[in-house]
Amino acid sequence: MTTTVNGLDGLKSLVGQDLGASSWLEITQERVNTFAEATGDHQWIHVDPERAAQGPFRAPIAHGYLTLSLVIPLFADLLKVEGTKMGVNYGLERVRFPSPVRVGSRIRLAATVVGVEDVPGGVQSTFDFTVQIDGSDKPACVARAVYRQYA
Repeated sequence: MTTTVNGLDGLKSLVGQDLGASSWLEITQERVNTFAEATGDHQWIHVDPERAAQGPFRAPIAHGYLTLSLVIPLFADLLKVEGTKMGVNYGLERVRFPSPVRVGSRIRLAATVVGVEDVPGGVQSTFDFTVQIDGSDKPACVARAVYRQYA
């Protein structure tokens, strides 16, 4: 369920709040192959299903950075900020990939609002993100992300 807030004060009111989890998204071989084409990373553990089936993960896996990039659409499922001029991805404070995402798996994003502080012209918001894998206790990715919203 999407949380919608209005303006910078609305965003500030979310500090400490768990935003829940996004909808599930299936990781397909087509998505992995498209990412490989876009990045030039054609390592066999991602793009060769037959060889990957004999490898350490017993199946092809998504690139870690593909998993991380999917945070963008999944986060849009969790939070909508209205009444501001612009929002930008300001960066990441840390990222880890504790578990591989096998092709055919489903992932979703869970998020918590860690903090919101004033910056010139707007606010800087910090979120803890966990990319969960359906059926697994171990996450695919954990990250602390920083965004800025401008009034």
